Amino acid sequence: MKLKRTAASLASAMLLGGAVAASTTAGPATAATTAATAACQMWLGSVTSGGDIANTAITAGSPITAKRSTGPHMFPAGSAKVMSTWTETIGIAGEASWYGDAILNSTLYSGAYGTDSTGKPFTSLKAVGRGYNGYKAIDDTFYGSKTVRGASYKLRGDGVLYRYDADHKLSSRYTGYSAVKTMTLISETATYDTFLANTYGGALYTIHVPANIKLAPIVKKVRTSTWQGFEYLVAEKCGTQSTLLAAVDKDSGSAYLYAVGHANGASTVIRGLGKIPGSFKDAVYFLNTPEGVPPLFGE
Repeated sequence: MKLKRTAASLASAMLLGGAVAASTTAGPATAATTAATAACQMWLGSVTSGGDIANTAITAGSPITAKRSTGPHMFPAGSAKVMSTWTETIGIAGEASWYGDAILNSTLYSGAYGTDSTGKPFTSLKAVGRGYNGYKAIDDTFYGSKTVRGASYKLRGDGVLYRYDADHKLSSRYTGYSAVKTMTLISETATYDTFLANTYGGALYTIHVPANIKLAPIVKKVRTSTWQGFEYLVAEKCGTQSTLLAAVDKDSGSAYLYAVGHANGASTVIRGLGKIPGSFKDAVYFLNTPEGVPPLFGE
């Protein structure tokens, strides 16, 4: 999650083999049990081929419901390649905005969109780095309590995972992740961050990255096969220790919803909740989440 989101709320190994198949309005996920079939929600953001922002509000009920809304034209058509988590913030004067990072072609941008205090819509994009061609995933984490820490992660196409520690201005470089197809953040704590990743060969892993940069990431296999068909995994907190996971297969235009128990390697409970209604063929998918919600704690 973005550093600014949690800061504002305070003020108020190697992967071997291959990876899965099976609005503009955001809002908080509600509490639920580990099984997570009842009231948990997530806001699945996306960018259309034309460069417009879209959003699908998904509720893990029986049946699953999904309501799609569209937002502003944000990017040049076909330019969006990778998105971080985008975060919603509401200002004291009633202004609302969503902010996050995006790789457009080979340039990294910091972006925002929303409405100002008069209700006037706006969009903004600022280039912050170049040379990002072929990157698979980017995201930021932040944990704030007695211990305050955050990090920025970027997975390069050749399997190098970069971690930049914003608090201590330190960077780490981890190799060996070329088999990863995509990954999504499921935990951000005082002592580690965790990603859930699928590989081209069909396996599902957790990548546990200690806050201590002297320690290497710990990779655990969660499932051995059937996950290679998903181009995007998008996770949101569900209950206190579980994860609501949307897995998008762009080739078929289908997306599936899973309830994932607290991650513990091959012992991790994963319950398939079913196919999400609608067509999912947008260019890029990512998480929309509100400012001030508790940190992810899926592992």
